Amino acid sequence: MAIKFNIQEIGNPGDPNAPKKFYARPVHAGEISLEELAEDISHASSITEADVYAVLQSLVREIPRNVSKGYIVRLGNMGSFRLSTKSQGSQLEEEVTGANITSSRLLFHAGKQIRTAMQNLTFKKNSV
Repeated sequence: MAIKFNIQEIGNPGDPNAPKKFYARPVHAGEISLEELAEDISHASSITEADVYAVLQSLVREIPRNVSKGYIVRLGNMGSFRLSTKSQGSQLEEEVTGANITSSRLLFHAGKQIRTAMQNLTFKKNSV
């Protein structure tokens, strides 16, 4: 099934006088909750919905716990989660402290199976 997209006109924030361009933006079909994922997974296996949900909840708890310990959390073919930071630069190495870090975020790097699936997506213009 093709993923629908809309067209959005966007200006260049770095140059307000530059001509605007048109970009394709995916139309999201909604959200799927952790509970719904657990139900779907349980139907495709012999594991109960409650057991699948418990495992997914544990995964949600364990990913940030292990990333905060400095680990890259690798989930097989699914991919991996790791910490990334932005920081202010200093003139001297000895001036750099934890206070230089201005923000952090969690990065997900998709595994080969997911990357392959994403490369095979098809798109269809949304008819409004």
